[in-house]
Amino acid sequence: MKTVSHWIGGRSAEGASGAYGPVTDPATGEVTTRVALASPAEVDAAVAAAKDAFAGWGTSSLAQRTGVLFAYRALLDANREQIARLITAEHGKVHADALGEVARGLEIVELACGITEKLKGELSTQVSNRVDVAAIRQPLGVVAGITPFNFPAMVPLWMFPLAIACGNTFVLKPSEKDPSAAVLLAELAAEAGLPDGVFNVVHGDKAAVDRLLEHPDVAAVSFVGSTPVARYIHATASAHGKRVQALGGAKNHMLVLPDADLDAAADAAVSAAYGSAGERCMAVSAVVAVGDTGDELVARIRDRAEKVKIGPGDDPASEMGPLITAAHRDKVASYVAGAAAQGAEVVLDGTGFTVEGHENGHWIGLSLLDKVPVDADAYRDEIFGPVLCVLRAGTYEEGVALINASPWGNGTAVFTRDGGAARRFQLEVQAGMVGVNVPIPVPVGYHSFGGWKDSLFGDHHIYGNDGVHFYTRGKVVTTRWPDPEDGGVDLGFPSHR
Repeated sequence: MKTVSHWIGGRSAEGASGAYGPVTDPATGEVTTRVALASPAEVDAAVAAAKDAFAGWGTSSLAQRTGVLFAYRALLDANREQIARLITAEHGKVHADALGEVARGLEIVELACGITEKLKGELSTQVSNRVDVAAIRQPLGVVAGITPFNFPAMVPLWMFPLAIACGNTFVLKPSEKDPSAAVLLAELAAEAGLPDGVFNVVHGDKAAVDRLLEHPDVAAVSFVGSTPVARYIHATASAHGKRVQALGGAKNHMLVLPDADLDAAADAAVSAAYGSAGERCMAVSAVVAVGDTGDELVARIRDRAEKVKIGPGDDPASEMGPLITAAHRDKVASYVAGAAAQGAEVVLDGTGFTVEGHENGHWIGLSLLDKVPVDADAYRDEIFGPVLCVLRAGTYEEGVALINASPWGNGTAVFTRDGGAARRFQLEVQAGMVGVNVPIPVPVGYHSFGGWKDSLFGDHHIYGNDGVHFYTRGKVVTTRWPDPEDGGVDLGFPSHR
């Protein structure tokens, strides 16, 4: 059986704790790999390697850093297929989704390649007689990233390329459910010329996470995951004096106004709700139909959802793959099973779905729930699976009030032909990312990603300008030099006085 080891100090490091976790192929249910789970001592070794490397990397030239990053970008591009295959094998998402994940991660590497522009300081001359003031940004030191199972390549790439471009060194703790992509990212970074210890990977469970959160040599922690864990990460790391950005869960709404193109809205709802099997924090999991649009919109969504091809991620015909684990599949199914008793109309029930020849895989079909009450579990909780709730609102104002009452505020969208209504929505809705006729408004790399309310803990969003600010700290230098006429250094030039 394949074993996934740590990556510490520029080389593979076998697990020393004796503890291992299973890695499963979601399409078959078969355990294909075991992953080493780090002890606190192994986390300490990774942090020590990063601390040693910071002595050189933190003072390296911008030209050296960008040279490595340009080479890294080329290697990632050349190895897209290999990275995507690892994602599909351990996460289960279809190959096209896996390739899309790699492409979105590459955007942040490209942003990091331009770090020279992002790290330019500011200078004000002659603020007083012979006094200048300069503002500069410097790296923090050792920083850590804790990333989720649903994007095993993209989310790490949202963090460490920008962090190391700013001069930091990095310790990554990826999900133990699909760890292989993270190790390949580290191997390619070493091949690109990244010095030993600048980027380290340790696998593990809560013991490894807690050690990173409390380690005195870790200056900052980035996290993406569920809201309860994000809240814990933020509270614990902050209590130990660390800078924290912790991105939590979501219940993303799509408001469909009466004037919307219903075919476009239905297409968007299906792709945004069921893509990647709904295992993404930007999935649309709640559609709010305004006025009399609900019945027709639900009918069009149902028609499209029934045609989605579900199968193994490595099958080119598959449009949706399995869920990550059997336990998660069962949890998702429980929301559908209990929906009718809580007042929802079950239009499509995907529970009980299986794929011939892969009966032990973690399969579930597409579920569509209509007229869902706001107190139903299927609406109140983040399901993180292919379940779409449709709610009804009589007016635009009712729809926006419903969205704003949600404890989450990650992403949202409005579908309308009315520019005035769209403008009102983007100003009035309480969410960090807004789409207008765009169902999943994930920003491009040079704008920052992050939500409001219980979808974000900490002050900085991830990547973009916020990412640069998170991984650096400002310093202001006020300077006054005597004028040469006051009798400065004698440079030996002839005097003309």
